[in-house]
Amino acid sequence: MRPWSAPAVPDLPGRGGPVQLHGTSTGRLQVAAPGPKARLYVCGITPYDATHLGHAATYLAFDLLQRAWRDAGLQVRYAQNVTDIDDPLLERATRDGVDWRELAASQVELFATDMEALRVLPPDAWVGAVEAIPRIAASVRALLNRGAAYTVEPEPGCEHGDVYADLSADPGFGAVAHLAREQMLALSAERGGDPQRPGKRDPLDPLLWRAARDGEPHWDGGTLGAGRPGWHVECTVIAADDLGSGFDVQGGGSDLAFPHHEMSASHGAVLYGPPFARVYAHAGMVGLDGEKMSKSKGNLVLVSKLRSAGVEPAAIRLAVLAHHYRSDWSWTQAGLDDAVARLVRWRAAVAVGGEDDDAGQLAVLADLRARLREDLDAPGALAVLDAWASTVLAAPGSTGSQGAGGQRADLVADAVDALLGITL
Repeated sequence: MRPWSAPAVPDLPGRGGPVQLHGTSTGRLQVAAPGPKARLYVCGITPYDATHLGHAATYLAFDLLQRAWRDAGLQVRYAQNVTDIDDPLLERATRDGVDWRELAASQVELFATDMEALRVLPPDAWVGAVEAIPRIAASVRALLNRGAAYTVEPEPGCEHGDVYADLSADPGFGAVAHLAREQMLALSAERGGDPQRPGKRDPLDPLLWRAARDGEPHWDGGTLGAGRPGWHVECTVIAADDLGSGFDVQGGGSDLAFPHHEMSASHGAVLYGPPFARVYAHAGMVGLDGEKMSKSKGNLVLVSKLRSAGVEPAAIRLAVLAHHYRSDWSWTQAGLDDAVARLVRWRAAVAVGGEDDDAGQLAVLADLRARLREDLDAPGALAVLDAWASTVLAAPGSTGSQGAGGQRADLVADAVDALLGITL
């Protein structure tokens, strides 16, 4: 798949330092990438609905990471999947009376348009599950050959049985989310698992290959028979093929820590050896006016609809960055209004600038770098810029028009662009 176009990123004087992220598996800050290369995988969308604020918050979080890494001089390789074949996609296509491929293509295009508008740096490898099926099937066959997977009895009318991973083959299973078994069983049932499926050796064992059913799309799996891949192994294979096992950061929303990242890490450990990823980092959940935002509730705030209503993408981005990426928070109109007002103040301060204020601008750049190095503290970075803007606009002779205080603050504008992805 071809990703969206990359925004121009200004070069800044000097270099940022190593970024630390809070690791879900360790519960502490970890150096995200020791360098000189940095490898990032962030789980992509299942394209059956447009980009909502939960999606945007996750991809903006790891966009900050990319920007901080690049500012530190690291060579970044970023991979992302698109789950363009899965039960929710098929169910939505059936509900709406459209071909599942057309639905997926339209939503992928809309997602890419939203990401480009938000100035998110695109992945170097953007891989759909469908195009990766031959590689995924080969990995499932490898797991079977190693005794780390098994086939259940075929359902009536099916020639072949579904294939499941045998989690007992991975002694490190559970090391990502560190949940009790009762929690894992409950979340597995809630988040796409099938713990009650007859014939499984363990209720938690995840699906690797779903045998073909009448009326469902399917592909040749060789000795697996016709079918399609499970979700977790999809990400395992796509990430490992592009980045190699043991890559630096596996990212996604906090709802992916279990079962998705736990299972994909387990598949990776068995196939390639542990660790599958060095750091697991997760973004918080986004609600709407204090309630959980979800497709089932129908209370999604869509990036495309905000844009269609005339909201500047920079304001959307800034409204998201006002919250620390790991926190759970709610989207509100007041938060968006604050972001719009913040943009106005910052742009006025940049236009005013200051007479011979190079040292002050360099200090702002240093402070921004320091905030982002510490677990991507975007709210702290915004506070730095708020304080700078207040000082500039309060200076004698400041009128908020370009040149009133001296020269335009181009270094601050470049720093906000390069590190936060917002144009002033």
